[in-house]
Parts: sequence; structure tokens; C-alpha cells
Amino acid sequence: MSGIAQARIGVITFPGTLDDRDAARAVRLAGAEAVSLWHGEADLKNVDAVVLPGGFSYGDYLRAGAISRFAPVMEKVVDAANGGLPVLGICNGFQVLTEAHLLPGSMIKNDHRSFICREQTLVVENNETAWTRSYAKNQEIIIPLKNQDGQYVADEHTVDELEGEGRVAFRYQGWNPNGSRRNIAGITNERGNVVGLMPHPEHAVEVGFGVDNGTNVRGGIDGLGFFTSVLAGLVNA
Repeated sequence: MSGIAQARIGVITFPGTLDDRDAARAVRLAGAEAVSLWHGEADLKNVDAVVLPGGFSYGDYLRAGAISRFAPVMEKVVDAANGGLPVLGICNGFQVLTEAHLLPGSMIKNDHRSFICREQTLVVENNETAWTRSYAKNQEIIIPLKNQDGQYVADEHTVDELEGEGRVAFRYQGWNPNGSRRNIAGITNERGNVVGLMPHPEHAVEVGFGVDNGTNVRGGIDGLGFFTSVLAGLVNA
């Protein structure tokens, strides 16, 4: 990244994606160039990082992310991620990353079997990933949450491994909104370049439109740190 004037962060659009424009806006607010990537094209356009945004993707009626993981662009994402490219999966993007085996475990229906939309407090448990460097360890942040397939599940051995290796990136604080194992809201791979979470940081990046942080109503920008984190890592790479 040294010598590059402006980082280029790709934002993938699948049929059904809802939050690609929000993610692209977050990228721009952080100071990078947002590059649109289409699911049907096996081309990452030389981007420096990739965001799989939230919403839905085709084939979700079988299982969230189960079909879109086979999209031409995902073959390139998997190869690039295994080579160290920073990749962030938000909500449906997290689901796609688990289906593509870039992250362990799976996502199933919320334990209350209902769609939920709320402002959710998270604890940052790992601030050493490509997407969390701007936060302090154990910092509490408020990020919007909206999903119906948000329950993170994995076998006990996998969850124990995630805990033991410090790969739980975020944990729900105060209330577990979907029944996820051990209140897990987001995880990272071993290398720390791939992160997935269910809440939506791209919806908390702009003053006046963010969540209520308790002292400045509608002023919360707790999600912006995801995008400034990856930029800081790219600049210093």
C-alpha cells in the first residue's frame, strides 16, 4: 500500500443486497475510494480490501449465503483472502463468508424466529484485526442490528478454539438478540484479515444519522472505526 495515494475498497453487490450503497458511503467517509464489484464477474479490480455488505443474496431461501458463495467473484475473494487481503462480511456478508469456509461455523434463524432491528451494544474483544485496530480492547460500541438469520452456531470444539485463540472479535453486551453461541457477534480468521459480524457498522458512520451513544442523540459514529482501521493498516503496510 505504500505510495498509493488513496486506498481502493471493493463493495460486492449480489442480487438482493440492500446495504451496498451504505457500505460504499462508509468507505468514502473513511477516506478511501469505493469500488463496485458485481457478483457475476470474476474480477476484484485490483482493490486493496473487500466488503461483503448486508441485506440478502440469491439462494438465501435454501440457507443464507449457501448459493452466493459460488458466485464468480467469490472464487477471487477466497483466493485473495487466503493471500492476506482484508475482507469484511456484514450480516449476509458474514453468512457468505461462513458458507465459503473463510470463517468457521454457520448462521441460522434467530432463536425467537423473528426479524429483529435494534441498536445493539457490542464489546470489542479483539482489536488486533485488520478491521478493529481503531478500537480499544474491551471498548463498548453501539451498532445497529437487523436480521432474521443472525444466530451464530458452531460445535463446542470450534467455539472453544475461537475463544482460546482470541478469534472472537465482538460479543453482544447486555442482551443476546438472536441466541448466538456464547454471545458471539463477530469472529475473525487466524490471520486477522477476515472479519465477519451480524451488526451493521456502515449504519453508524455519520453524525446525525448514527445511533444514540447515550450523550449525543443520533450522533453515534461507532461504526466508522471498522473502515478507518483497514485504511490505517493499508497505509502502514
